[in-house]
Amino acid sequence: MLTGTPGDPGCVVNRGSVPRPGTAPARASQESSTAKLAKFFPDATPVRIPVQLTRVVGEGKAFSESTVIEFGTPHEVLFASSLPLEFADTLRLRNSDGTLDAEACVVAVQYNSGRTAVAARFTEDVRNWIVKS
Repeated sequence: MLTGTPGDPGCVVNRGSVPRPGTAPARASQESSTAKLAKFFPDATPVRIPVQLTRVVGEGKAFSESTVIEFGTPHEVLFASSLPLEFADTLRLRNSDGTLDAEACVVAVQYNSGRTAVAARFTEDVRNWIVKS
């Protein structure tokens, strides 16, 4: 039922059908493999620290890539890598300004579509590490 006249402030004018409430499927946010691995580290805090990651294999054979530390704890870093990393590998992590230059040992790996989520524990205390207990 319509009441009032066009232009009247109390007027309701029918301009077609009234839309019915509906639902649309929400976009599922894709959780990164590093975020999934971080669930096993209750102290993990999200960070974004670009680093150069180096794994030395044998004598003089170095594998290196740029990556981003995505989560950190007082003793571990978590990041994604495309390098062939395995449990107990020793890594060197360096940021661009040199304030982070530390050695770490791989303590967890989770493989996912060519990328590997990695957790590595510092081999020594890192004085300037931003995530402290």
